Amino acid sequence: MLTQAPKGTQDMLPKDAHRWHAIEKAMRDVCALAGYREIRTPMFEHTELFQRGVGDTTDVVQKEMYTFFDKGNRSITLKPEGTAGVVRAFIESHMYADPLPAKMYYCAAPNFRYEKPQSGRLRQFHQNGVEVFGAKDASTDAEVIRLAMDVLNRCGIDGLKLSVNSIGCPVCRKAYNEKLRAYLEPKLPGLCETCRDRFQRNPMRILDCKEDAAKLTDAPSMLENLCPECAEHFEKLQAYLSALGLNYEIDPRIVRGLDYYTKTVFEIITDTANGPLTVCGGGRYDGLVEELGGPATPGIGFGMGVERMIMVQDSQGVAPEAPLLYDAFVVTMGDDARREGLKLVYELRNAGVKADMDHAARSMKAQFKYADKVGAKKVIVMAGDELLGGVVKLRDMEHSTEEIVPRGEIVGKIKG
Repeated sequence: MLTQAPKGTQDMLPKDAHRWHAIEKAMRDVCALAGYREIRTPMFEHTELFQRGVGDTTDVVQKEMYTFFDKGNRSITLKPEGTAGVVRAFIESHMYADPLPAKMYYCAAPNFRYEKPQSGRLRQFHQNGVEVFGAKDASTDAEVIRLAMDVLNRCGIDGLKLSVNSIGCPVCRKAYNEKLRAYLEPKLPGLCETCRDRFQRNPMRILDCKEDAAKLTDAPSMLENLCPECAEHFEKLQAYLSALGLNYEIDPRIVRGLDYYTKTVFEIITDTANGPLTVCGGGRYDGLVEELGGPATPGIGFGMGVERMIMVQDSQGVAPEAPLLYDAFVVTMGDDARREGLKLVYELRNAGVKADMDHAARSMKAQFKYADKVGAKKVIVMAGDELLGGVVKLRDMEHSTEEIVPRGEIVGKIKG
């Protein structure tokens, strides 16, 4: 239908804009304090970028991407996540030749996944995220996690639980995958078709299966099979998190849904009426830049869904109040007064005062009603007698008081 948004999408209405702005401001403010700069990448990329970067064994690539051929017969995909595009920009712009680490963030970036719409999960959704390139020490992991917690806290969200894990590197994961396959092989007949398909290519992804994960609680743990380097990195991460005063739990079941992760993975979860909800997730991807054609460069990042944050704010009763639409409203009567009123409105705006006047040819009584409905605290009355006397009436709507103010002083008085 022409008058109905496509399934899995929703409008950001004017009445909700302040909530998005507040979340974006929290992200920008926290990132600025830590030296992160904004990046914006296209909403679509060449499909191969996601096939190679995200991984062809993931649900995202196999089932959820919006892919089409453009008029040049090129396969194009609306981006399903933010990291791959930022890595592409990092390589294409030769940012690896700049002083590292390169610390970047994005705000309310649109992403697209074709999946069943449900609470907190849409087909077009928006993410805040950060990406850091060129910093291999676990202190970076701790900084990224703390930054995510700070953004969520600034948005009033509490009851957060931080879970961390290490999924190793290609060196230790190779041996672990053999152990995992030996464990999984006798169970394959009872697993879903997707898991059977992943058995040879990426058995660790089977542990992330929504359908089968509960059957595999006794699977061997990656944490018990880390190589010395990955084990040391994970120990350092825990020490850094403690130094930052962050409470955390180790959850060996965290795998994350994308193939590029290495070593650290984490999730930030809050409880809702419908059960636990992941509001932020991320991790390290030390091989991704090289995989996509750049020089070997470590990386780490996170993504947090804006719609989910808004939903959690609602459930916790911490949604920010809408700001006043107008500081002052100018009520006029007669053409001469309307001309002078329009002039005054722009004087007020130029002075940084949110102001407006009637543009619907209402009566004075209706103008006062409208000013009250839009929450204007001050009403300035300009009519024949006031114009002749070089004054205006200033009415305080909150306290029901009124005073006469010289026309030349009204802007300063309202601003003050």
